[in-house]
Parts: sequence; C-alpha cells; structure tokens
Amino acid sequence: MLPSVELIAIDIDGTLLPSVGGELTERTQRALELARRAGIEIVIATGRRHRYATPILERAAQPPHTALISSNGSVTRRLDGEPVDCFSLPLETSRGLCTALRPFGGTVVFTFDLEGPGEMVLESFDAVHPQIRMWVEANRHALLEVNPLERAFDNGAEPIQGMICGSVKAMRDAEDGLRACGYGATVEMQRTEYPSRDLTILDLLPPGCSKGQALARLAEQRGLAAGQVMAIGDNWNDENMLAWAGRPVVMGNGAPELLEHARRHGWQIAPANDDDGVAQVVEAVIAERAGDAARPINRAAEMAQ
Repeated sequence: MLPSVELIAIDIDGTLLPSVGGELTERTQRALELARRAGIEIVIATGRRHRYATPILERAAQPPHTALISSNGSVTRRLDGEPVDCFSLPLETSRGLCTALRPFGGTVVFTFDLEGPGEMVLESFDAVHPQIRMWVEANRHALLEVNPLERAFDNGAEPIQGMICGSVKAMRDAEDGLRACGYGATVEMQRTEYPSRDLTILDLLPPGCSKGQALARLAEQRGLAAGQVMAIGDNWNDENMLAWAGRPVVMGNGAPELLEHARRHGWQIAPANDDDGVAQVVEAVIAERAGDAARPINRAAEMAQ
C-alpha cells in the first residue's frame, strides 16, 4: 500500500495554469482548498521569481502561509514573503557566465533578490529574443539595461538566478558549451523547453539549487519522507523534483521527451492543464485519502459480522 500523500508540490506554467488566461480555474482553486481541508499541504514550485508568481496565487485566494519555491529552487518563501531559503551565484561565476554565454546569441537575464528596477538586468532591450518579448514588456518595471552585462555586478550584489533564452538547438549547444568549459561543476543548469515555439529557457542557478532539492529540504523540515510527497510538473525544470517525489505526475501537455521519460519510469501522466489536470489529480488524492481513513472502520464492521 502506498503511503498517504501529505504534501503536493505543483508547478505553475503549463501545470497549475491553463494555456490561456493566466488565472487558476474555479475547479482547480476548489480542489486545492479541499486538499488543505483534508490536511494535505500545497506547495508551489516555479521557475518564476517570487514577485512574478505571487499575484497569480493571491488572486486565487491561496493562503499567505503557502510555501513558494521560486527561481527554480534558489529561493523559498511563504506567499506572504516570510523567508525560508535563499541562495545566490558568486560574483566571479556570474561575470564569467556573461562572457561564456555571448557566443550562443541568446538573451541573458540575471535576477537579484531585490524589488523594483534592477531586480532583473539584461544587456540590450533591442536584442531580446522575439519569443520572450511579451514577458520582457510585462516585467519592464523590474528590468534594467546594463551594457556590458558584467557591470551589473559592480555593486557587489550576487544574483539568485541567471538565464539565457533562445532556440532549442542554440540553448542545448549553450548547455553543452558551459559544461565543456567547466561551468557544469559550478552552476546548476535547468532547461525549460517549448519545442512548438522553438524556445528554450536555460536557467543557471547556485550550486545545489533545484526544485527537487528545495522540495526535499521542505519535506525534511516537516518530517516527511519522499513517499509522502507528490510532485506535479510539465517540463524538464520539474524533472528533479519529479524524480525525488514518491508520487511523480507529469501533465499530459508536458514536453514530449519528458512524457516519454515518464512512461519509461512508470510515472503517472495527468490530463492536460486545459482539462483541469491538476484538479483531477488532487481530487483523486483526496478520494484516496478518504478511502484510507474509512478502511479501518470497514474492516471493523466486517469483523463484527
């Protein structure tokens, strides 16, 4: 018998959110609330930075104590801002990444644990990759242009996350190139791929940072084993938390190669995000939990007959 699920970690984009609209559906909100009433903790784990994720969750009336793993595991805070963990890239590493990434032609952005202009920096607004231009415009209030990008670290502030965005092939080349020149040993690389858009976001994180490692730390703090944790995601930046959790679930709309990976490993595949896949999975967990609670009562009744 599988252990009872006590915590469910859920990605945002492509998982918790539908493809269009940017808001949780009523069914998803209701399922999360019912899970909490049943004693299941809901944790959000996203590649978004904390301040870019919180408005969505606040509008969906998620409680302030909700744990939010952001920047792909570099930062963990409660939704109300109370800190749990925060890690940063060393200055020397950050400067070196600027130089090492230039040959691959993508858009490089560094994120700092700040609020307002300078929370994120890039080298040129004019050279932004077309596929992320809408994201740049939505975050323009927090972005500064710094040219050359190495000067972004002149004030001594260490970033919590770097990323380079570009075509799928170029970003795979960038990942291979960074490993070849030694950065594979000094940063964690997490890839989010959208083959239909020919777009990849390659995140560059402090050593030891990923959604999986952040989730493992949270679970340890709560005295939970991996078997008591479910993780739900749709892309490669979710893979390490899916691999760690005892109950991994990949969305039906997930990255094609990740879906194949899930099938090979016997992971659960949920309905797509646009079919309320998260809600369906959470509802099933609640029903399973209710069934487990009723089982001793039913057994006692059988023995009395």
